[in-house]
Amino acid sequence: MSESAPATTELTSQYSTQVAGDLERNLKEQERLSGEIEALQGQLDALRHDHTVLLNIQQVLGTEAAAVSSTTSPAPAVPAPRKKAAAADERPGTRKSTAPAGKQTGKPAGKKAGKPAAPKASAARSGPTLVDLVRDHLAEQKEPRSAAEVSTALGRQHPDRTIKTTVVRTTLEGLVARNQAQRTKQGTSVFYTTPDAGEPAARSEDSSPQSD
Repeated sequence: MSESAPATTELTSQYSTQVAGDLERNLKEQERLSGEIEALQGQLDALRHDHTVLLNIQQVLGTEAAAVSSTTSPAPAVPAPRKKAAAADERPGTRKSTAPAGKQTGKPAGKKAGKPAAPKASAARSGPTLVDLVRDHLAEQKEPRSAAEVSTALGRQHPDRTIKTTVVRTTLEGLVARNQAQRTKQGTSVFYTTPDAGEPAARSEDSSPQSD
């Protein structure tokens, strides 16, 4: 009995050492996999964010293209009513209708038909675009601003316009894509600012030889 007791104690000690080593390796493997999972999750979140931004930019570019085409398309021609009026004046064969018609439909008709074209042109040109407002607002700021801050500031400056944060964020991303703004991240928040004065010049010098 006295000889078996030391053998049992030695075997128990070996098992304990082996189990302790296995536990340590298991914990290290868990830490390694957890780190990889966190890194992959961060990459996935970044890809999802970029996907959303790209979709918004695509929508804004489509909206701006439609707005440009609508403003540049010619307004409905006004001479059509003049032809009808002239035809109506020519139909009556009586002397009473022909003489006053020539006097009344000459200069006054031309003035009335020519006036509506000017308000349409001025209405189409009045007011800066949202891209101009966002770009000018960033140029006036000394510190980076988020899309929500830019949207709030523009909403106060232009209460007559409907300015949404999602559209402002998409506009800011469009400026970043055209190197007219810079995007920085602080944790999960995204901020925007105008590029440094030297940066656009350096980029234009680098890109000028490649354009030809």
